[in-house]
Amino acid sequence: MSDTMNTNQETLSPNVTAELSPELRAYYGAYLIDLAAPELVHDQFGQKQNIPQGGGKTIRFRQFDTLPELTQPLEEGVTPEGQDISVKTVESTVQQYGGYVTLSDVLVMTAVDNNILQATKAIASQAGRTLDTITREVLNAGTVVQYAAGEVSSRDALAYTSEADNCNLTVDAVKKAVRFLESQDAPKINGSYVGIIHPRVKYDLMRDPDWKRPNEYGDSANLYAGEIGELYGVRFVESSRAKVFAGAGASGADVYATLILADDAYGTTEVEGGGLEHIVKPLGSAGSADPLNQRSTVGWKAMKTAEILVPQYIVRIETTATP
Repeated sequence: MSDTMNTNQETLSPNVTAELSPELRAYYGAYLIDLAAPELVHDQFGQKQNIPQGGGKTIRFRQFDTLPELTQPLEEGVTPEGQDISVKTVESTVQQYGGYVTLSDVLVMTAVDNNILQATKAIASQAGRTLDTITREVLNAGTVVQYAAGEVSSRDALAYTSEADNCNLTVDAVKKAVRFLESQDAPKINGSYVGIIHPRVKYDLMRDPDWKRPNEYGDSANLYAGEIGELYGVRFVESSRAKVFAGAGASGADVYATLILADDAYGTTEVEGGGLEHIVKPLGSAGSADPLNQRSTVGWKAMKTAEILVPQYIVRIETTATP
């Protein structure tokens, strides 16, 4: 009979034979979040909301409308009428995700590594990549799309023929995306817009002479996770999981999405406070389901959602890239 739990019997340590202490649970839980955090490139610029505790599966993001200009002079001694501020609420339903690895009793007794630590590293990477991909898919469903610098009008027309004839990402394409955001009065994030870029696309853009590396900034102390440089008021962060539309361009060229983001463009859930949970089940904890105490598990579980709040605050630039 096959083992449906896919018990890991290979090299992955202290023996796990009893429930973890509260201190160890807190340590491994924080360790999981710390390891998952670098994977959450697409999450880091969104409006964060805590997971609702005991309030169902609906989470609410809020967007405050801009107040109008007041060009009428005040009258001496007369208090003007107050204004109502309008708050738009966007609701989203959280979903649950998770996974685990199973360790055999023989592995626990014979391996020289710390099984929980090594397993936590593996599931933290899995959790971070999973949650980041969920947010990525939401952001790339935005409605504001720019094809390269405007040379073509559809994804399937994006072509790469040679270095001299292509639809790669250029500084002009970045400038046009910034122009659009500025025309929408889209607020900046700490003084700049932010771009999420694929490594293959980065190669093309970094060759521009105006590209600034982080060590060339006026303030390089407060960098984003994955930040690689700045161009025309956009600070770029790199992610190998930036969206790729494989074979969707002309003649089967891969098409790469570069997201240019303004502040409060989207919302997502926090990983702390219940958003991401580390779960360890030691040997002997399964009762009659594991009568010979042969299995322990290390897993993760998360409640997650992401939602675009202001569609015009996200520009998706679709381009080819140099092979």
